Amino acid sequence: MAEQRRPQRLDQPREPRRLTLPRFDPEAFGRWSEGIARGMGTANFIVYMTLVIMAWFAWNTLAPAHLRFDPYTFTFLTLMLSLQASYAAPLILLAQNRQADRDRLALEEDRRRATAQKADTEYLAREIAALRNAMGEVATRDFLRSELARLAEELDDAAERRRRLERRGRERPSGRDGLDEPRDDRDTDYARDGHPEPGAH
Repeated sequence: MAEQRRPQRLDQPREPRRLTLPRFDPEAFGRWSEGIARGMGTANFIVYMTLVIMAWFAWNTLAPAHLRFDPYTFTFLTLMLSLQASYAAPLILLAQNRQADRDRLALEEDRRRATAQKADTEYLAREIAALRNAMGEVATRDFLRSELARLAEELDDAAERRRRLERRGRERPSGRDGLDEPRDDRDTDYARDGHPEPGAH
């Protein structure tokens, strides 16, 4: 309150008053302008506008003189079309600018995704190369098949040798009554030393 009551000093410039303009939502205005631009760029708008102009011409030409609001030369119609063109051009430019902003954002997003995909691809390529190097020291399927085949052949050979040995053992000639009497090594030792066999008198 004290500052408001204090008079202004003459040695200081007066602060300029700010002009307050009405504010609006630029996003809503942009959507509205895009809607108008899309509507004006359709065939329906051209057809309806042509019908309105033809009705304007017909009324101001064929109607009674006291009912014609825009007689020949159609000055008011020319003014309306000029106003329409003067407003349509900025609205179309605004819609194009918004579309250009969206395209720029989409392009930046595509570039970011492409960069991320490139990094992922390079990482996967390095991982695949590392796996290939590691797989070079691991037994492959063909190597395991060859080793198993060789082992099966060795087992077949061992089984064949065993069958041959068993067959030879069965074909070997047997002693008396088909039995070989076991010999005592001690008798052989006595005979070798010139001593009579034990129990022989």
